Amino acid sequence: MKRTALLLFAVAMVFDVAPVQAETSTPANEPPPKLIVGSPAPDLLAQGVVWIEWHAENVNIVPVFGKEALDVSPRVGHLHVHVDDLPWLWADMSTNPIDVALLPPGQHKIRIELVNAIHRPVPGQSKTVTFTIPEGASPH
Repeated sequence: MKRTALLLFAVAMVFDVAPVQAETSTPANEPPPKLIVGSPAPDLLAQGVVWIEWHAENVNIVPVFGKEALDVSPRVGHLHVHVDDLPWLWADMSTNPIDVALLPPGQHKIRIELVNAIHRPVPGQSKTVTFTIPEGASPH
């Protein structure tokens, strides 16, 4: 057991792998970040457009990346936006509402994750919004 632990430690040192706790570190004396997500605007859903307002507390949403940014104070981060469990996502570094159009009619979901500067999710700060695009909805 000691040999395995020593080997893992040596591999981590060689490849500069830090423990997960270090990757989600927070600057001292700052409250934890919080993601607040609203419901889609119902009048826009009827037009085939999903508009989700959100805001984050205790974190600045900015296009700053890398391990050095983990200890920046005030804390920085951005959003990862997932649509319908598709294998891709997009990173959002604005403070604008999330705006998606041209989804087909039917039930959909958007998962919004607050992540740090190295794209690691902030624990407990992922929100999923489900909604239905009605038949005949058109953004035109």
